Amino acid sequence: MSADPDVNATSPPASGGLVMGKDGIHALVEVLSGRGFTVVGPTVRDGAIVLAELESADELPYGWGVELEAGRYRLRERADGAAFANAAGPQSWKQFLHPARVRQWRADRVDRETVFTSEESSPPRYAFLGVRPCDARAIAIQDRVLTGGIHRDPGYEGRRAGALLIAVECTEPGGTCFCVSMGTGPAAPPDCDLVITEVVDEDGHRFWIRGGSREGEQILAELPGRPADPVTRTAARAGVAAAAARMGRTMPEAGLRELMAGTLDAPRWDDVAGRCLTCGNCTMVCPTCFCTTTEDVTDLTGDHAERWRLWDSCFDLDFSHLQGGPVRESPRSRYRQWMTHKLGTWYDQFGSSGCVGCGRCIVWCPVGIDITEEAAALHDWTRAGAPGDAP
Repeated sequence: MSADPDVNATSPPASGGLVMGKDGIHALVEVLSGRGFTVVGPTVRDGAIVLAELESADELPYGWGVELEAGRYRLRERADGAAFANAAGPQSWKQFLHPARVRQWRADRVDRETVFTSEESSPPRYAFLGVRPCDARAIAIQDRVLTGGIHRDPGYEGRRAGALLIAVECTEPGGTCFCVSMGTGPAAPPDCDLVITEVVDEDGHRFWIRGGSREGEQILAELPGRPADPVTRTAARAGVAAAAARMGRTMPEAGLRELMAGTLDAPRWDDVAGRCLTCGNCTMVCPTCFCTTTEDVTDLTGDHAERWRLWDSCFDLDFSHLQGGPVRESPRSRYRQWMTHKLGTWYDQFGSSGCVGCGRCIVWCPVGIDITEEAAALHDWTRAGAPGDAP
């Protein structure tokens, strides 16, 4: 995947693909279901565009967009009936590949013996319909974290091995999106199984779809449509390029890894600590955060026990607890740990940034803390010669 925003925004597809109408999207869901996939995609529910299992393409959020700002999310109706002209919602695909709660084993007392049973399940084969480019990159990052090292997660590997990724290129960025700054969009990466670009103009409402894998091409061959015409391809590419030019946020043009390493004593950390509630919302909605803890539970009889793996957050006071107390006791140290890891030391561990520019942490922070604003403040402090004494 290119890190150059201009290249990423206008790179041509690997094949010509098809142009389809809404009937083609309906057929796509039917073909996927017929192949045994559990289709998951965006739909409107509880005042938000969420990710859920789809029985039909009618459940897609046709005619709905979103208004995003720091600490604010609102649905808004669209006059054009577009299905995918909305930015990332409160959930990411992480909830399906790396679930928030997983039972690892259970134990039962049987005839004065304790019998342990490990959790072995056959996960559904997911087809993720409507994966944003930033989220496709997030999945690739989680692949590296959870399957690329010596501490592999077999549960994640099993769920990920059968997942089909159907990316949707962004033509309508949200007010908190900054994927261009991170080199993760708005064009889809080349390793998705299918790529869709939605076009709504004077020539009608249509979808340009093309294959990116052998299975994707096989599915494409079963769909109704016509060969992609130059007018649609040009309009699709122009829409993606225009989205790249109107991102709602941007990161400072500086090496983020070096910026984080050089500002550990900046007074700005005290400023953000005065606002941060250490609630951990940012880590829960982040599509790449992967930390977990374990919890053991028993019933009242003492004859049954279970161990569960749960999502955890570096904002939790107990996250860094060692004998004698927590290592990171103050909100300042916990926020600094999260941001410097996400933008800095993640490179040392995994070879890339842990941020994909989706903006969820900005939207779903109760007090509207903006990671791009904080990075810009640190950058300004360094450019001013790091004035002031370190706190």
